[in-house]
Amino acid sequence: MKDVNRTKAEVGIKNLLVHLGQDPDREGIVDTPKRVVKAMTEMTEGYFMDPKLILERQFASEGYDDLVVVRGIRFSSMCEHHLLPFIGEASVAYMPRDKVVGLSKLPRLVECYARRLQLQEKMTREIADAMQEHLNPIGVGVHVRAQHQCMACRGVKQQDADMVTTTVLGSLREDKCLKDEFIEAVYQKNG
Repeated sequence: MKDVNRTKAEVGIKNLLVHLGQDPDREGIVDTPKRVVKAMTEMTEGYFMDPKLILERQFASEGYDDLVVVRGIRFSSMCEHHLLPFIGEASVAYMPRDKVVGLSKLPRLVECYARRLQLQEKMTREIADAMQEHLNPIGVGVHVRAQHQCMACRGVKQQDADMVTTTVLGSLREDKCLKDEFIEAVYQKNG
C-alpha cells in the first residue's frame, strides 16, 4: 500500500508541475516528483517518533532541583498551511522533581514535533506537554523563535521577521521569578 500511496503522491507533484506550466518530462525536473515526495517524507518523520520513548530513559537527579535549560536547539519544520518551511531555535527547560533526562533527549523531543506539519504555537505547546507528561517535573518552559518562509517569500514578504512563542507549565507558570529566570536564560548572551 505504501508504494501505491508514494506513486499517487508523485503523480500529484507531476500534476502540480503541469499546473505551473512546466513539462514534467523536461530533463531538469523529470525526477522532481520522486525527490519532492522523498523530501516531504523525511521532513514529516516526526509522526513516527514517540515522545514517551524519547524521554523514557531517566536518571536520579541526585538532589538537583533547579532549572535545567537547553538552548540553541536548531530545527526546521513545515507550515501546515502552505507546506513551506519555518526554521529556528528552541530552548527548553524543566525543574526536575526526582529524575533528570539525558541531554540529547531534549533536542530529540524538539525534532519529534518539528518533523511534522505544524503551527509554531501548537509545536511549542506539544513539546511542553510531552515534557510535563513524561518527565513529571515541577515545571516546564519552552521558547521557540523561527522565521517562516510562508511569510518571507510570499504574501507580505517579510524576510527578517520572526515569530516567538513560549509555553510555561507548573511552577514556571505559577512563579513569576522562575518564569523570568527561564526567559533570562534563553536570552542570556554567551560571555
